[in-house]
Amino acid sequence: MSAETNFSNARFMTVAEVAEVLRVSKMTVYRLVHSGDMPAVRFGRSFRVPEEAVDQYLKGAVVDGNSETA
Repeated sequence: MSAETNFSNARFMTVAEVAEVLRVSKMTVYRLVHSGDMPAVRFGRSFRVPEEAVDQYLKGAVVDGNSETA
Protein backbone atom coordinates (compact mmCIF):
# COMPACT_ATOMS: atom_id res chain seq x y z
CA MET A 1 0.00 0.00 0.00
CA SER A 2 1.39 3.38 -0.91
CA ALA A 3 1.35 6.46 1.28
CA GLU A 4 -1.29 7.97 -1.02
CA THR A 5 -3.74 5.09 -0.76
CA ASN A 6 -7.39 6.12 -0.62
CA PHE A 7 -8.87 4.69 2.58
CA SER A 8 -12.43 5.92 1.97
CA ASN A 9 -13.72 2.38 1.33
CA ALA A 10 -11.21 0.54 3.52
CA ARG A 11 -12.30 -1.63 6.42
CA PHE A 12 -10.06 -1.36 9.45
CA MET A 13 -9.20 -3.95 12.07
CA THR A 14 -7.91 -3.43 15.60
CA VAL A 15 -4.57 -4.85 16.66
CA ALA A 16 -6.42 -7.49 18.70
CA GLU A 17 -8.50 -8.53 15.67
CA VAL A 18 -5.38 -8.81 13.50
CA ALA A 19 -3.66 -10.87 16.19
CA GLU A 20 -6.65 -13.22 16.32
CA VAL A 21 -6.72 -13.67 12.53
CA LEU A 22 -2.96 -14.30 12.34
CA ARG A 23 -3.02 -16.37 15.54
CA VAL A 24 -0.16 -14.38 17.06
CA SER A 25 0.13 -12.08 20.06
CA LYS A 26 -0.81 -8.42 19.96
CA MET A 27 2.86 -7.59 20.58
CA THR A 28 3.78 -9.40 17.35
CA VAL A 29 1.29 -7.24 15.45
CA TYR A 30 2.73 -4.09 17.05
CA ARG A 31 6.22 -5.22 15.96
CA LEU A 32 5.00 -5.74 12.39
CA VAL A 33 3.45 -2.26 12.39
CA HIS A 34 6.48 -0.52 13.89
CA SER A 35 8.90 -2.31 11.55
CA GLY A 36 6.85 -1.25 8.54
CA ASP A 37 6.01 -4.82 7.52
CA MET A 38 2.31 -4.12 8.04
CA PRO A 39 0.83 -0.72 7.24
CA ALA A 40 -1.43 0.85 9.84
CA VAL A 41 -3.17 4.12 10.60
CA ARG A 42 -2.82 5.69 14.00
CA PHE A 43 -5.95 6.98 15.73
CA GLY A 44 -4.90 8.75 18.91
CA ARG A 45 -2.93 6.17 20.86
CA SER A 46 -4.21 3.12 19.00
CA PHE A 47 -3.55 1.62 15.59
CA ARG A 48 -5.96 0.34 12.97
CA VAL A 49 -4.81 -1.98 10.22
CA PRO A 50 -6.58 -2.01 6.85
CA GLU A 51 -8.16 -5.41 6.21
CA GLU A 52 -6.48 -5.45 2.79
CA ALA A 53 -3.05 -5.12 4.46
CA VAL A 54 -3.71 -8.27 6.48
CA ASP A 55 -4.74 -10.13 3.30
CA GLN A 56 -1.60 -8.91 1.52
CA TYR A 57 0.60 -9.94 4.45
CA LEU A 58 -0.89 -13.44 4.49
CA LYS A 59 -0.47 -13.83 0.72
CA GLY A 60 3.18 -12.81 1.02
CA ALA A 61 3.80 -15.20 3.90
CA VAL A 62 2.92 -18.38 2.00
CA VAL A 63 5.72 -20.93 2.18
CA ASP A 64 6.30 -23.56 -0.48
CA GLY A 65 6.01 -26.89 1.31
CA ASN A 66 7.87 -28.74 -1.45
CA SER A 67 11.27 -27.17 -0.82
CA GLU A 68 13.98 -29.32 0.71
CA THR A 69 15.99 -28.21 3.73
CA ALA A 70 19.40 -29.70 4.37
